[in-house]
Amino acid sequence: MSAISLRNVVKRYGRGPAANQVIHGVNAEIDSGEFVVIVGPSGCGKSTLLRMVAGLEEISGGEIAIADRVVNDVEPADRDIAMVFQNYALYPHMSVFENMAYGLKIRKIPADEIQARVDKAAKILELGPYLKRKPRELSGGQRQRVAMGRAIVRQPAVFLFDEPLSNLDAKLRAQTRIEIQKLHQELGITSLFVTHDQVEAMTLAQRMLVMNGGRIEQIGTPEEVYQRPATTFVAGFIGSPPMNLITGRVEGSTFVAGNARLPLPGAAPREGEVILGLRPEHAALGDTGGWPLRVEVVEMLGAERLVYGKLGDAAFTLRLDGTLTPPKPGDTVHLQADSARLHWFDATSKTRL
Repeated sequence: MSAISLRNVVKRYGRGPAANQVIHGVNAEIDSGEFVVIVGPSGCGKSTLLRMVAGLEEISGGEIAIADRVVNDVEPADRDIAMVFQNYALYPHMSVFENMAYGLKIRKIPADEIQARVDKAAKILELGPYLKRKPRELSGGQRQRVAMGRAIVRQPAVFLFDEPLSNLDAKLRAQTRIEIQKLHQELGITSLFVTHDQVEAMTLAQRMLVMNGGRIEQIGTPEEVYQRPATTFVAGFIGSPPMNLITGRVEGSTFVAGNARLPLPGAAPREGEVILGLRPEHAALGDTGGWPLRVEVVEMLGAERLVYGKLGDAAFTLRLDGTLTPPKPGDTVHLQADSARLHWFDATSKTRL
């Protein structure tokens, strides 16, 4: 049974020929207990899609079902979902306990059950010592945990997270990611998580929906999306630094990109115009005879170095282990690439060959 079904979901703003369509026939099935991340750049429609699942945006076409019940016309309060927002949305005059309990009081849940639910959520999120404090007395990470606690006590069928880590600094984001993973392992509630941060997507997701321009470019596990991107957009968006993408043509055992003629380590899928992809970590320094990279900039990042340069006229990024002696700007180094690590895309459709 799918916990969430998206069937040809469409969203338009306005009517008639002047209508602005922002979601273009999205289809996806999210299984019960699954943690799925919707990831994509700003403006791709991911938050709009989440808000349609929540009932905060009307849908213009298609169907949304939660637990096999079509909810197109069901009010948000009746969809059995709980949402965690980017801005915490806590009541400043209420204590942590009161913020977490408020939704239950509105639903007239008995006081002893409210106490038990809040105590359990506070224990899971390590909020016990803070239950009497006001939100202003908490750090950003603690406020976000209160927001998650408020969702937990609802005991919903589905959690919806709308970029909940965006307001946290880098250290707190990493800590909160771990807390969210632990929370899902303990509760096992179906979760739909929206982010523009591909690191969050890769670390949290059991499956990812990669969106671009209101369409889903690829659905898969983080490993599938990273190892076999379906399009050049996915290849360039997932991975940090992103995959190197070089437009050129295959001539026998050579890839020609501008004035560079690069010997191929294995057979290409076809001759002619293509886009060649290679991740920065999948090229290695080798002897003469490889691909000549003219080094322009070297960045030291502790455990690794990033080398930026040119293969002919094409920009290329190389990731090196920090223990290796790095090249210097102005040097020309030779790269070796494993044929199994090369990615090939159609030059016109930008889809994987």
